[in-house]
Amino acid sequence: MRLRPVEEAELADLVRLLWDPDAPGEYQWFGYRVGKAKELERRWHNDGLIGDDPSFLAVDVEDGTCAGWVTWRRVDTSGNFEVGIALFADHRGHGIGTEAQRQLVDYLFTTTTAHRLQAGTETENLAERKALERVGFQCEGVARGLYFRGGRWRDSVMYGLLREDERERSG
Repeated sequence: MRLRPVEEAELADLVRLLWDPDAPGEYQWFGYRVGKAKELERRWHNDGLIGDDPSFLAVDVEDGTCAGWVTWRRVDTSGNFEVGIALFADHRGHGIGTEAQRQLVDYLFTTTTAHRLQAGTETENLAERKALERVGFQCEGVARGLYFRGGRWRDSVMYGLLREDERERSG
């Protein structure tokens, strides 16, 4: 699999991750975000979704199918980034997410001066927690009641990865 810029033909399918409750998975559904989806469609025409915060790359699997996207956004003015991922259901559980995040880490540490990358996920999202740890992220703590999803407040666990940390490289 590889990361690549989002193509116009797949944009409509990818923004389903923001407005279709069945697309993003249990831990990513925060309600209908149609306005955000429309904004990303507009932004694609301006910068291809790479540039302004957040930025997105498509996750391309071996057969050329777009499995979802990875994303990153600046953390305040530090030059560091928070990263994320959303995969369609039929691509979860096959190691694609781990490899996509590994490639995103390599990309950001190669093309930016970021010293730290961070990622948060719900404490109950064990698959994502394991994927982050396989990439080299370290658990740094729990933020109680950070996300409201599914009618209740959820705890989040924060992970961090420094440029000099031990990690397994892509390829």
